[in-house]
Amino acid sequence: MTKPVLLQMFPEELAAWLKELGQPAFRAGQVFGWLHKGAGFAEMTNLPLALREQLDQQAQANPVSVISRHRSQKEDTVKLLFSLADGHCVEGVLMRYRYGVTLCLSTQVGCRMGCSFCASTLEGLARNLSAGEMMGMVLLANAELKDDERVHNIVLMGSGEPFDNYDEVVRFLRLVSHPKGLNIGLRHISLSTCGLTEQIRRFAGEGLPVTLSVSLHAPDDALRAQMMPVARAWPMDALLDACRYYIQQTGRRVVFEYALVDGVNNQPEHARALAARLRGMQCHVNLIPLNHVPERQLRGVTRGQADAFLQALQELHISATLRREMGDDIGGACGQLRRRHLKKGADASLAVALDGTGEEKQ
Repeated sequence: MTKPVLLQMFPEELAAWLKELGQPAFRAGQVFGWLHKGAGFAEMTNLPLALREQLDQQAQANPVSVISRHRSQKEDTVKLLFSLADGHCVEGVLMRYRYGVTLCLSTQVGCRMGCSFCASTLEGLARNLSAGEMMGMVLLANAELKDDERVHNIVLMGSGEPFDNYDEVVRFLRLVSHPKGLNIGLRHISLSTCGLTEQIRRFAGEGLPVTLSVSLHAPDDALRAQMMPVARAWPMDALLDACRYYIQQTGRRVVFEYALVDGVNNQPEHARALAARLRGMQCHVNLIPLNHVPERQLRGVTRGQADAFLQALQELHISATLRREMGDDIGGACGQLRRRHLKKGADASLAVALDGTGEEKQ
């Protein structure tokens, strides 16, 4: 029988579970606090030894471990490859900015959305991640940092479509922001969706003030459908209507992500068409120079091309910025590290720690 993952539980759920072990309700708060500090059962020193041993026998604390670390030589970025209890693996990226440490987190093992520029979807969807697994990855990321550092911001922009794993992602958001746990402010969390319209409308009613980022990547349905199969199910008019509804219900702006692909969506006419679509909406455009994925026949733009597109939008009075490129020398695009691991095979990848630290030098 699979042991329950205690990181999956809220304090009241822990209390009910511990009650079955004959434990008083206050133990739930103690265990919850320890778990969200990244502690194992043996480290929970204010619990009786017998209870610690019982927890170790009957439950899991963190169901995730780190296989390897891949450090960029160009900036302070670390890509982590996590191993899950069933043998699957998934990745996350730690990025240092002047305002704190950001963790880019995955929500699924693989993805079934089929976007033409993404490595995550090349093997399709293996399974959803649980809220407990996502919590486990945040705690392991914290363990990689210096004593005075913690993950300050989270972006759900790794492998997978968060709204294709709706219930577990919402549970994760409530857990990671719990005041008795990590207490990461929801306004410091961004959720990126490829545009699942019904889920956007549903999410508007959750009372979770995260930043909603929508992968747009094109100014019209025809071009967007070439890059993103999801556009065939949810046309841009319906998607933008859902975004307007989200803005109306939450009072928060929507961020539109636009990956610049050379010769595909980066011409002046594309900037004009995009501006016409978004004019009057409470939004911001985040331009992203495409990370090269060898399995895809698409190329990113030069810095000059990116700056020209940015200037074109700004001259048309569209709020826009150009995302800083990070991690391209360590397989920064979502899914690339996992694919490398799968190609090597599990045994070979576990031997990648050439220096005994679990780090792979690039």
